[in-house]
Amino acid sequence: MADHKATEETTTHAPAPTEVLQGHVSIAHAAPPVPNAEAAPSRWGRIDDDGTVYVTTSSGERTVGIWQAGSAEEGLLHYARKFDDIRTEVELLESRLNSRRGNPKQALQTATQLRDGLDEAAVVGDIDALRARLNHVIEHAENAVGEAKQEREAARAAAIQRKEELAAEAESIAENSTQWKAAGDRLKEILDEWKTIKGIERKTDDELWKRFSKARENFNRRRGSHFAELDKQRAAAKVRKEELIAEAESLTDSTDWGPTANRFKQLMSEWKAAGRAPRDADEALWQRFRAAQDTFFARRSAAFSERDAEFTENARRKEELLAEADKIDPSANLEAAKAQLRKIQDRWDEIGKVPRERIRELDGRLKAVQDRIRSVEDSKWRRTDPEALARAAQFRERVEQFEEQAAKARAAGDERRAKQAEEQAAQWREWMRAAEKAVAER
Repeated sequence: MADHKATEETTTHAPAPTEVLQGHVSIAHAAPPVPNAEAAPSRWGRIDDDGTVYVTTSSGERTVGIWQAGSAEEGLLHYARKFDDIRTEVELLESRLNSRRGNPKQALQTATQLRDGLDEAAVVGDIDALRARLNHVIEHAENAVGEAKQEREAARAAAIQRKEELAAEAESIAENSTQWKAAGDRLKEILDEWKTIKGIERKTDDELWKRFSKARENFNRRRGSHFAELDKQRAAAKVRKEELIAEAESLTDSTDWGPTANRFKQLMSEWKAAGRAPRDADEALWQRFRAAQDTFFARRSAAFSERDAEFTENARRKEELLAEADKIDPSANLEAAKAQLRKIQDRWDEIGKVPRERIRELDGRLKAVQDRIRSVEDSKWRRTDPEALARAAQFRERVEQFEEQAAKARAAGDERRAKQAEEQAAQWREWMRAAEKAVAER
């Protein structure tokens, strides 16, 4: 007592404030408030002359400790503060329950420990009111624990259902999808979502994971097989395209324009049918093939341009001949007109081809000159039989001349000139027959 140290009975102190609650129970009717013990500690306890501290409850007085560190008022205040500490902790538990924070199970445990320790607590205050308040908190904590359990079960069921849905989707993708990139991306998204889903017991979670994992393995196996086959097809396509390139390059110097152009069209169709080669080679192969095409068609275009220029010049020269032929006057001198026409026809044949669209026009104009001379000649034939005979002989000679020219041209390998001579021979033969017919009819 000389050193004024306070000695107290060993008591069970309340645990530290609990974590925030997770339940959804709200306390509709709070218990009556617990009075603040510090306001009037003598109302709830006393200290006798030997320092023994008592608290008064509905069951009577009980000893809560020994006070020897100061006056009786200071002692009661000390024990009243300890009571208020418990009261504050109860109010905090109740507030957390009402605000739905923390762990209701831990709140229940703390409230039960506080209530069960009241009979031994070294405090002075309205213990009966505090006990009632704690009973109220415990009741609602129990309800909160029940609701939290129901919520956990509901969350667990929802988590299981979601993982079953994800596993089923993964299995469908693994069995049916051929959209490899999109499907692979979706499986990654499913995995990311899968990792966020919690609250399933290990056994069920493991079974669901095995389903999902197996589906991913099946998909990866099918995708691997697909791309392995695709690699084989692309390797074969590369070989085939190299063959097509070799043929295309061999045709670049061809002057057989029509058949070669048709073959290039066929090669293009075969190129498309060959499929895609490996990505790192396909573009280079195409550039080689296109270069061969471009080389040939550029040469053909240049040749056609040169030919068109030649044909245009031929047409111009034939127009000059036609202008000269139009000046022939068979009525003035038939034989001179015919001789002049023959020279023009020979020069006409030597000039060669003209643009296709002008053939009919130019030949028609020359034929008109021929018809005009022939008309005059026919009139003369009708007037003189000997002359008609001579004309017939002359036509025959002309036929023979063109036939001889055709034979020589064919022998020389000039089929074009031979054909032209034969056409002229046929024309003169027709005139010859007409002359012979006119003589015969007279």
